[in-house]
Amino acid sequence: MAQDDDGVLLNQMNATVDGEFQRYTIESGNYIRENFFGPDPRLRQMVAHLSDDELSTLPRGGHDYRKLYAAYRAAAQNLGSGRPTAILCKTVKGWTLGPDIEGRNATHQIKKMNAEQIRLLRDRLHLNEEIPDSALQGDMPPYFRPREGSIEYQYLMERRRGLGGSLPKRVIRDRRPLELPADSVFTEFDAGSGGQAVSTTMSFTRLLRNLARDEKFGSRVVPIIPDEARTFGMDSLFREFKIYASQGQKYEPVDHDMLLSYAEATDGQILEEGITEAGAMSSFIASGTSYATRGVPTVPFYTFYSMFGFQRVGDLIWQAADARTRGFLLGATAGRTTLMGEGLQHQDGHSLVLASTVPACQSYDPAFAYEVGALVKHGLSRMYGGAQGPNGETDPDVFYYLTLYNENYPMPARPAGVTDADIVSGLYQWLAAPSGPDVKHRSTILFSGSAQGAAIAAAEELRTRFNVGVDLWSATSYKTLREDALAVERHNRLHPSHPPKVARVTALLSGSSDPIVAVSDFMKIVPEQIARFIPGRSFTALGTDGMGRSDTRDALRSHFEIDMPNIVVAVLAALAQSGAVIPDIVQQAIAKYEIKPSRTDPYIV
Repeated sequence: MAQDDDGVLLNQMNATVDGEFQRYTIESGNYIRENFFGPDPRLRQMVAHLSDDELSTLPRGGHDYRKLYAAYRAAAQNLGSGRPTAILCKTVKGWTLGPDIEGRNATHQIKKMNAEQIRLLRDRLHLNEEIPDSALQGDMPPYFRPREGSIEYQYLMERRRGLGGSLPKRVIRDRRPLELPADSVFTEFDAGSGGQAVSTTMSFTRLLRNLARDEKFGSRVVPIIPDEARTFGMDSLFREFKIYASQGQKYEPVDHDMLLSYAEATDGQILEEGITEAGAMSSFIASGTSYATRGVPTVPFYTFYSMFGFQRVGDLIWQAADARTRGFLLGATAGRTTLMGEGLQHQDGHSLVLASTVPACQSYDPAFAYEVGALVKHGLSRMYGGAQGPNGETDPDVFYYLTLYNENYPMPARPAGVTDADIVSGLYQWLAAPSGPDVKHRSTILFSGSAQGAAIAAAEELRTRFNVGVDLWSATSYKTLREDALAVERHNRLHPSHPPKVARVTALLSGSSDPIVAVSDFMKIVPEQIARFIPGRSFTALGTDGMGRSDTRDALRSHFEIDMPNIVVAVLAALAQSGAVIPDIVQQAIAKYEIKPSRTDPYIV
């Protein structure tokens, strides 16, 4: 490289593709001379003094100890400059393992080495004195332990002491503990919206503002948004908390004369990442692990289009769990029918399915503002305050996924007697069925998220038109209910002589034989997670299986058969199957609501 005054060698290296470099690893020095250096006489002259054997042993930069040391030293000297440093090392797969393994495509499939391959490896590592030929007899290769007092031994021991011992251990030093906000930050949502139509997204934005304003807790809040914060109504945060920009605001925004215009600053608190969910997730992980990496807990609130979360960066979400990240993922504009006119690209009916695959993810589908407040409060208490999980878990290293909707409706007050524990547990009775002489049959409707409106309307329709009393239950988390039921099932299986435990969902819903209909703006498989844990009751799931499409909410909900008429028909059909009503009643309802039985299944269209 020092002789490469004209850059011809550097150009040749840049023009050589990886497949050719791999082949040079296994070919002879003559092949390298003719094919890498040979085409250009200037290159050939550079290596005229080297034999073929010397050419075949030229190391790649990533295996040159002096170059590695020089690169690391330069990187270390760059610390504190404010610029990140990356060292790119060019290496050979299977280096030093011998010609049968080194640089071969089959390297990853080779699990064992024969005696000759082990002997060659020993020779390459210059361990002839430490491992004589006699130690290589038999089928089992020897363990190698450097002599005490050797530089290798001293280095290994120093590193182990520096890392805190021989066994890996995650040590968390809480240098600046997190003081949680007052209960009043959350309980203001218990009174409802007083008839004003708001969305759960708007309610969350208000909650986020309250949290960021808290005198002791607020500075630890890290709002993260990819793309455009105005989509979620978060422009109200710009002026007060500002958008982080490393060089400050360098332009006058087009909306500069508006109250809610863009405001950027070097000390801005909001991370608005642009259209890069991968970058936003990286910020989420960095913030959510700061309790361990820095001893200073920060709380990330990453709000995104729910369709572009688990589906787009699922691997990074799994990495967040692996890194024991804490924080909140907010899937806004959730639901396959709630986001109008956006078509199949944006309409999410399956993020809750994907969330169910991540053990550390506590996923919820709240319908009301007070549920959002209770869930965020509980999440903070569990992750940062030592509170137990809904199923008695003591592990704080979890993160929460909450769906948020952009549909406005009056937020009800929290029903009397409903506790935070009820909401967090995944299921609670929101409204008991009416009683009286006009109620001849009973059923149960489970709702979550934006499906609450159709469920409540269906309950009223069933009472007034079909004499069916309906118990309405808010199902905030089917994943939580399923995890509790599976834990109970496992306990009973492994403790046959103990009195059997009863799953929470079983205890809540098994006291009747009336049919259950569960409706959500997500795929049917979401509520079906609990179906087998409710013995003795028929269970019908209504959901949005299929592709989204551009239309109004009413049209979309009719298409996916989760609107009020389809819920009514589902309840009546379940009652007919049990013999409680005659099939003609169901047929009459189908005709009344102009439901077309012959239409194509929405899953297929």
